[in-house]
Amino acid sequence: MDYIYEGSAVFLTQITPPSDLKMATTATLKAKIHWMACADVCLLPTDTVVSLDLPVAATSQFDQATKPMLDQAQAALPQPAAMFNVTSWRQDDKLLIGLEPKPGTSAPEELKDVYFFSADSQTQPAAPQVLHHANHGWVLEMARIASAPLGAKSVPGVLTTNGSWISNSQVPALDINPTLASGPPVQFAGVIQSANTPAGLGSLLGILALGFLGGLILNIMPCVFPVLGIKVLGFVKQAGAERRRVVLHGLTFAGGVVVSMWALVGLLLILRAGGAELGWGFQLQQPTFVLGLVLFFFLFALSLSGVFEIGGSLIGLGSDLTAKTGLGGSFFQGVLAVVVATPCTAPLLAPALGAAFALPTWQAFLAFTCIALGLAAPYLALSLFPSLAQKLPRPGLWMETFKQFMAFPLYATVGFLLYTLDGQISAERFLHVLFALVLAAMAAWIYGRYAIPSASRGRRRTGQIGGLLLLATGVVLAYWPVQEINWDPWSAVRVAELQKEGRPIYVDFTARWCVNCQVNEAVVFGSAEVRKEFEEKHVALLRADLTKPDPVITAELTRLGDPGDAVPFNIVYVPGQNDPIILPTALSPGIVLDALNGKSAPTTSSH
Repeated sequence: MDYIYEGSAVFLTQITPPSDLKMATTATLKAKIHWMACADVCLLPTDTVVSLDLPVAATSQFDQATKPMLDQAQAALPQPAAMFNVTSWRQDDKLLIGLEPKPGTSAPEELKDVYFFSADSQTQPAAPQVLHHANHGWVLEMARIASAPLGAKSVPGVLTTNGSWISNSQVPALDINPTLASGPPVQFAGVIQSANTPAGLGSLLGILALGFLGGLILNIMPCVFPVLGIKVLGFVKQAGAERRRVVLHGLTFAGGVVVSMWALVGLLLILRAGGAELGWGFQLQQPTFVLGLVLFFFLFALSLSGVFEIGGSLIGLGSDLTAKTGLGGSFFQGVLAVVVATPCTAPLLAPALGAAFALPTWQAFLAFTCIALGLAAPYLALSLFPSLAQKLPRPGLWMETFKQFMAFPLYATVGFLLYTLDGQISAERFLHVLFALVLAAMAAWIYGRYAIPSASRGRRRTGQIGGLLLLATGVVLAYWPVQEINWDPWSAVRVAELQKEGRPIYVDFTARWCVNCQVNEAVVFGSAEVRKEFEEKHVALLRADLTKPDPVITAELTRLGDPGDAVPFNIVYVPGQNDPIILPTALSPGIVLDALNGKSAPTTSSH
């Protein structure tokens, strides 16, 4: 549960123009907007860049179409609480705000539906807030969140009411920031009785049971199923082994699940206490982490497909994780199950997560331990009760077929993670990732081809070094920073508008399938000198994308005299000149800089 905006939201932002702004020019306002859309659940965060061009004049005028909306938003802004003495204090697991009307002020006699929106996440959004009447005013009682900043000195936020905070006026919200005291002021002493802070035994047991059931359901979710299949295959392989060893594997796997769950929850609580706005599965909001999972699962799937093998373990996760006993592999499988399970929160797990995060810290860890035990329960049952394991098929040749089949759910997981990553990084960076996967596949093939146990020592060393170098190159390529340029879509109307404003214009006719285009962009836009020139000259950057057929763009290429109406095709409009400077097919930073300064460049007809 969290705060959201419904309907249309207006955000007022003060912008100060630079002192050297010149009359009769155009000022461009740009903003990068981040948001997350929510209904019953919240989707991954996304962002966009918006811009607005405004003429610079000696006097300003309101846009009459938007003035009523802005006036209404201005009037709705929270007002200072000048008519109240506002105090705040902690008591057990509660956070309390006292409101004492000042003598002679126009404070209301009654308050309706009072709610406090905490600006630094000190209160539980889903918990009810209770308003108590006192002889000297009112006390608002709220549940304090367990992960609230421990060193908080005050309680910033907004108090709202369905009525008004001032009699005979419309003031629905107050901006407050009272100092946080250790106890109630004298005038409010005894209003709120102290209580036992932990959840009652009945409600706590209900949360624990819900968490265990939700963790159990996670085993059939798409994120976890590949790990489930490999683990069951491991039990089949262990059939006939001594019971002690089978039990030890099951307990080690469960230990990996529990320890990694504790680590993830602990990290989330620490980051929240530091003021970070993070939710469950927050690690998948980080492109660096998602990219690491993509590379890992891709190599994992290639191993299951038989491209290469590391050690004798089926899971083949690395020599350090596949000791002779295989316990390292079992533990790491448990860790992996938790890492990939977080985005697959089952219907019963969602309320359990919300309830767990609302509990005191030790109870929250107990609740997440039950979720972890639910996730590990099938494996624990197979290891602790041999009769269940005996119902599994006997070992045989089918195991190799099943192992290779389980690579396909992993490939599907890689596909989903790539889909997620594509929404988090630029198209240029995503191209690097795809080529990195090709290098990773080649590294796995070389390792599997040459580093086999029956090969000579020199051949094995060649496979190991060659595979490692290729894999390292792929990782570097995937994480290599890419200079991102904010482009506006091209249109003939937009070009005409910018020419009237006297701005230089750079138009890039390009397409994703055009390899030469990608090379040009890496060479030119990777140049710090070119980017500096773009910024200093306030160059408008327009992109005409022919990745999909576009007859308007094709017609423009024909009009400009592009041989074959093909890309790459780049032009520069210099202020004062109606016709653009057409750049050659193969670009360099020097060619682009010369064009921005009005110097024509020799063109070529080859595309």
